[in-house]
Amino acid sequence: KFVIAATLAASAAAFAPSKVAQTSTAIKAFEDELGAQPPLGFFDPLGLLNGDVDQERFDRLRYVEIKHGRISQLAFLGQVVTRAGIHLPGSINYAGDSFDSYPNGVAALIGPDSIPTAGLVQLVAFIGLLEIGFMKDVPGTGNEFVGDFRNGALDFGWDTFDEETKLSKRAIELNNGRAAMMGILGLMVHEQLGGSVPIVGEL
Repeated sequence: KFVIAATLAASAAAFAPSKVAQTSTAIKAFEDELGAQPPLGFFDPLGLLNGDVDQERFDRLRYVEIKHGRISQLAFLGQVVTRAGIHLPGSINYAGDSFDSYPNGVAALIGPDSIPTAGLVQLVAFIGLLEIGFMKDVPGTGNEFVGDFRNGALDFGWDTFDEETKLSKRAIELNNGRAAMMGILGLMVHEQLGGSVPIVGEL
């Protein structure tokens, strides 16, 4: 028993320094990346960048983070707008049902008063079309960073900014996206719990 225990202890000791070194290396490699800023600095609670991680892996995670952040910003804004009583005019279907006749939030998609299945299928198909055809980084079109979806077609004055301003705006978008991801998740949870939320209103 003593020999087995000693062997296990030696194995653990042998592997521990290597793991710490790999994690430390990953932190040093990405601690200066955009988004690693006060008060949290380099924040990776799930350990997605632990071990032998290259720049390609980091760029993929950043790409996903930016895209989810943009979607969440639209989702949160949609919650605020529709709960303020602002809806699209006209009818949502041939039966003459108006847009404001359906509930807001998750209840519009799931539940007894949700939109028809055909409408949900159309939404999913439209989002899939955007994902496959438009919301992607096309190589060779002059994009400057991961998540730059201009693809040589859109600009809106971006090229008039200096490098410091560009970094600042990218950091703002990244932080707003992170906040929106937490915000829309919180709204979805509170919608199930019921009650009222400031600005958004009754859930």
